[in-house]
Amino acid sequence: MKLLFVHQNFPGQFLHLAPAMQARGHDCRALTDAGNNRASPIPVMRYRHKTEMPDPKATRLGRNFTQMSDRGVTVARACLQLREQGYVPDVIFGHSGWGETLFLKEVWPEAKLLVYSEFYYKGRGADVGFDTEFDPYTFDQVMIAQGRAAHLGQSVLHADGALSPTKWQASTHPPLLRDSIKVIFDGVDTELVKPNPAATLTLPDGRVLKAGDEVLTFVNRNLEPYRGYHIFMRALPAVLAERPEAQVVIVGGDEVSYGRTPQGGKGWKDLILNEVRDRIDLSRVHFLGKVPYPTFTSILQVSRVHAYLTYPFVLSWSMLEAMSAGCLVVGSRTAPVQELIEDGVNGRLIDFFDVEGWSKLLTKALARPERFTDLRRAARETIVSRYDLQGVCLPQMIDWVESYGPARA
Repeated sequence: MKLLFVHQNFPGQFLHLAPAMQARGHDCRALTDAGNNRASPIPVMRYRHKTEMPDPKATRLGRNFTQMSDRGVTVARACLQLREQGYVPDVIFGHSGWGETLFLKEVWPEAKLLVYSEFYYKGRGADVGFDTEFDPYTFDQVMIAQGRAAHLGQSVLHADGALSPTKWQASTHPPLLRDSIKVIFDGVDTELVKPNPAATLTLPDGRVLKAGDEVLTFVNRNLEPYRGYHIFMRALPAVLAERPEAQVVIVGGDEVSYGRTPQGGKGWKDLILNEVRDRIDLSRVHFLGKVPYPTFTSILQVSRVHAYLTYPFVLSWSMLEAMSAGCLVVGSRTAPVQELIEDGVNGRLIDFFDVEGWSKLLTKALARPERFTDLRRAARETIVSRYDLQGVCLPQMIDWVESYGPARA
């Protein structure tokens, strides 16, 4: 079949699926934003979109839909040109997050449209109002969140099928939409990300950490409240005081992936670090910024304890990769994490806001690693049995997409 992937930052969630579909003989192409220069395993076409900031007084709660639908119009016009050139896909698979799929059925009504429905914004029960320290909860926020969901709902309603990576993320959608959503995770390459007793990590100062050393790790795309950076840093002084040999490795940029930008011109990294700077030994806290994937894998393989926190929001791939590497993951007791980690079985859980609890549990886990051997083994088994890329997730996703193709429709 002719299969078109649509993603402003392709390959994104289609990193493994796109080349796999091509290898199976399908005619695969991708459509992405002109500003995206990521390498692609399949032929890529690009559209050029200029983001226009709508007048907030004129659009009010509709400004998010205005921005997303504007991109959708740009994509639709680019696709109309493709149609005029004779290109008609059998199946379109696009991410719903930026409005790109909104009008594709108007261009290719005969094509099957699939959307990757990663998350549905809602006023209650998810990220909005969860952490009032940085974002005081108001009814206005409830309405804003509902307004942000408008294009997401439209994208699913106009699609022939939808997919979410986890059960909890699917559950954020209203019941009317939830019934049409298939749950398949993107998959973890468990042969690439696995325990390695010989692993080493060379730090910027030349120090070499080895598997088995007392290493506490924290990883996110960016260091920000949505991923619990403030809680982790506030727990560190007590941990470092109790464990004088511990080394802390922190991965993440100083931008904002989710939520608001902090006031005052500083990024979240320094804003939170300055709270505890005079109470921690910075020679033992190593901020590595964003790192290449092989370095990231080594970090997980030398980790004795890996801390992962998140608001009730999209689950990070890094948590599953940490489990695949055989880490002892200490996670926040929030719904996305609880879907994978059962406390005392394949990891440990602690209340997101319990700074003292985090300090005590991380200290205990660093001090007595032998007590958690079974949990580390069970963590990897969870990923291998339920989230393995080649053995579980990719075959399911291939079968799901192919079920919409002309030969099997």
